[in-house]
Formats: sequence, structure tokens, C-alpha cells
Amino acid sequence: MKSHKLSILLVSGLAIAAAAACGTDDSGNGGDKAGAAPSSAGPVSISVNCEPPKTNKAERATFEEDLAAFQQLNPNIKVSKVTDAFPCYDPRTFEPKLASGELETVFYVNFPNVGRLIESGQAADLTPYVNEIKTFADYNNSIDLFKKDGKIYGLPTDGYGMGLVYNKEVFTKAGLDPNSPPTTWADVQAAAKKIAGLGPGYVGYGEYSGNNVGGWHFTASIYGRGGSVITDDGKKAAFNTPEGKAVLENLQQMRWADNSMGSQLYIDWPALMKAMAGGKMGMMLGAPDVLISLRNDFGGKFENYAIAAQPEAKALFNGGAGYMINPKATPEQIKAGLKWIEYKFLTPGKGQFDYVRAKGADLTVGQPYPDLYGADTPAGQAVNDLRKANANIDAAQFAGWVEGSKGIPAKAEPGPYAQEIYKILDTPMSAVLTRKDANIDQLLSDAESKVNSLLASKG
Repeated sequence: MKSHKLSILLVSGLAIAAAAACGTDDSGNGGDKAGAAPSSAGPVSISVNCEPPKTNKAERATFEEDLAAFQQLNPNIKVSKVTDAFPCYDPRTFEPKLASGELETVFYVNFPNVGRLIESGQAADLTPYVNEIKTFADYNNSIDLFKKDGKIYGLPTDGYGMGLVYNKEVFTKAGLDPNSPPTTWADVQAAAKKIAGLGPGYVGYGEYSGNNVGGWHFTASIYGRGGSVITDDGKKAAFNTPEGKAVLENLQQMRWADNSMGSQLYIDWPALMKAMAGGKMGMMLGAPDVLISLRNDFGGKFENYAIAAQPEAKALFNGGAGYMINPKATPEQIKAGLKWIEYKFLTPGKGQFDYVRAKGADLTVGQPYPDLYGADTPAGQAVNDLRKANANIDAAQFAGWVEGSKGIPAKAEPGPYAQEIYKILDTPMSAVLTRKDANIDQLLSDAESKVNSLLASKG
């Protein structure tokens, strides 16, 4: 779940000028109607989302700087509004906007939602326009997720694989070696018990239990154990297995026998992140970007955290995010939206790859992501060279993850209905963390029936 980014207030005259030129209004659709035809002589107006929050002052400032620079370079493109949304994907806000057709012209999408938006016709076909993006040919296979039947419906701008995030300072306090993090789940359990033994408020291991992120982490965990969530053909559930049972048994053991997980439920993404940033939690599953978000969004002491490979992983949960364009957008709006995505996310030395600026703004440089381009491509080489030249973090904080994850095959999220599946899998995750006598076999069986019904209903 990445640097989750938020909104911006542009000069009101800008929005008014854009509306006057394009016949748009200041509606909930970001101040422009995605399908409104722009004047042949006037500028094209688009709305975008996902700006960093006001609490993340440095990243918010760079976003606003990029927006101003982009509009100066492209005077005929008016970004009429940037919508508030933190985190960038929250099903409680995204789904109503999707259903009512109020998504922005250019909107953030996480990998689990890509397939279903393509299937349901809720993303524009970008195929005729993508070759205008200078670095498009350098993409690695992350672009494949946005393709269907030879057409392209979006662009990845971020990508990650899971690992074990841990607090080195907490490890030291518990008598654990921060340079030798757990490599097995038995090691995790033993370390979590020692950390919890430090006293009130200490939590050895934290885990999600609701709002779809519980099911998301169940999926990451079962993948690591060699299991799956759905069958390869996408028609049946595949998690009512020894691997699925092992995930829940492990959590149940740590929660109730060891008392190493605390009693608080972490229902959504910010809740667990806040707890980890508080300095008394030892471990959680996460991607490398978690370290950056702990620092930038939640006030964590960055140097205290590191990430190792996921214990015993046989497959590495592969996720990420990108951007799609509203299917109501005109060709002019699609071109304008792609120009913004290219400038902000896909150009070495600019936007998210402006590492000179990032270093000067005391943002972290040197972390091994986003991983968008082939290592031997011109764009990939340029990005890596810029990272190395401007690195201001200790690469050792990520080295365990980089080295330990090599050779572990990536495994994609479970199909176009992943979010609906995650919601179902929230229940067994929550149950084992709230009920000492939770029946794991029954929980898996019930969830299996619900996922099978869901998949059958989708055809």
C-alpha cells in the first residue's frame, strides 16, 4: 500500500478559467466532467487525485511544485481540481464514487482493482496513445496487469513485494539481534513472545483484521506458505488447505497462547501503521515502502526500522498501484491525463524520480522501489544511477529484503474480484484474533463457500 497521496487546493482563478474554457463546472467530479468536449480553441480540463496529505509537508510541497511545473510546460492543460483521498484507495470512498460515475479524469487504482475495472468498462482504452510516453517501451512486466485482449487500460506507477518489517530498537531491548531477523515463522513467534515480555504496551507482532486489509494479509501469508486463494482458472476458492489453516493457527497461537499480539484490533491500514510507528511494536508484514510511510506519514523514527524477506516464503505476494483514466474522457483529456502521469511518475529526473530534489527536501532516496523498468533499459539504468548518486539512507535497512527475496517467484493478487475476496477473508482473520475458541476449520469452510458463490455469480 504505497505512499498514499491526497488533495490540493489550486488557485480558484485556475478552476474558473478552466471551467469557462471547457464548459465545465465545479462539481464533485473534480471540477470538470470527464466526458465534456473541450473547445477546439481552448484548453482541455482534467481532474486528478491522490496528493500527499498536509501532514506530509515535504511530499505535498513536491506534488504542488510538480503540478505548477507541469501546467507551465503544458499551458493548454488545466488541472481544475485535485481530489482529497487518503489513503489513495479506501473502499469506503472509492466504491461510491465509482458507482456514481464521479471518479476523477485521472484516478489512482491499486492492483487488485485493475482487472475488475477493465472487465466492467470503467477504464478508458489507452492503446492509441501510450506510445507517446517516452519510457513506455522500457516497462517491466508490471504493465501486463493493465492489458486485456491486446489493449492497455492503465499504467503502473508503483510496485512492491512483501517482507517482514521490524523495529531494530525494540529487537535490541528484547535481547534479539537486529542484524539477524527471523527467517522462519517459528522464529517470528519466539521473537514476538520476547518483545511482548518487555512490558505493558509492547506488541510482538501486529496484524490486520478488517476493511479488506485482513484478507489482503491472509493472501500474502498463504502465498508465502506455498498456497493460493483461488484456483488457476479463477473459478473456485483454494485456501481451505493446510497452508490456509497454518496461517490462522499461527496467529491464533501468538494471540492467545503467547499473548504476543496485544488485544487491539487493527481494522484498517492506518491503524496498524500508527501502532508500528509508535515504537512498541516489533514486527508486521509489509512492503519496503512501509519504512518510508512510517517516517513520512506517521512520524516513526526511520532509522529504527528495517525489512527482511518474508519468512519461509515460497512465493512473494506482488502488488502495487497505478493510474487509469475515466472512460468518459475525450481523446484530448486522455492525452492530457497521460501527459500528467508521464511527468509525475514515469520520467527519470522528474516527479517521483527527481532524486536531487528529494534529497534536498530531506525525503528518502535509495530505497529499491518503485520498480517499473527493466534493469537493462535506458529508463531503468537512469533511475538506478540517480538513486545511487543521491542516496541519503542506509541501504542496509533494505538489504535483507533485497537479498532474501531474490529468486522467490512473484504471485499476483487473486483475480479481478480480489477486494471482494479480501472482504470475505477478513472474517477468519478477525475471528482468530478476537475469539480464543474460534474454529479455524469452520471459518475456512464458511469463507470457502462464500468465495465460491461470489465467483460463480461472476461467471
